[in-house]
Amino acid sequence: MKVGVLALQGDVREHSQVLAELGAHPVAVRTPEDLTGVDAMVLPGGESTTISMLLDSSGLRRPLGARLAEGMPALGTCAGMVLLATEVLDGRPDQESFGAIDLTVRRNAFGRQVASFETDLDVAGLSGEALHAVFIRAPVVERAGPAVEVLASVADSQGVPRPVLCRQGVVVAAAFHPELSGDWRVHEMFLAGR
Repeated sequence: MKVGVLALQGDVREHSQVLAELGAHPVAVRTPEDLTGVDAMVLPGGESTTISMLLDSSGLRRPLGARLAEGMPALGTCAGMVLLATEVLDGRPDQESFGAIDLTVRRNAFGRQVASFETDLDVAGLSGEALHAVFIRAPVVERAGPAVEVLASVADSQGVPRPVLCRQGVVVAAAFHPELSGDWRVHEMFLAGR
């Protein structure tokens, strides 16, 4: 399976290494031509407004959006979750997202860099021990649509449980960085399409 990794900014190398270890063929996607032959897509963590601007300057926004609208499987982590959501709060006024998963997300809602944290998650559908998750300036899901399956949640600073791992069909979105934890079960779930 050829899996594109949006290679404009963020954790490109880390995702590519995990995908290769799991037997997929990672492809760095920087231009519309790089999408040719790609079966699925990873939108990595990084800075969502920067990635959004680079999607425009690279000419990737429209062709990638079209592939996602046609049902291409996608995994978005941290900033990638923001890019895949239907609605983004606290972004730039002109910031566009792909609307590939019916989520409203708030950028950097868990706090600034100093408020980054790690925790263990109980994930629906994953067997074995809890999934260790790394949150870095993570987004918060404010609303999940009726077709969205919430797979894991974390309490925010007020103790309110917030979805942090969601799936809608072939699209998986995580508020954390599964490529940094050494536990690749989120990538395995994405590649298996389950």
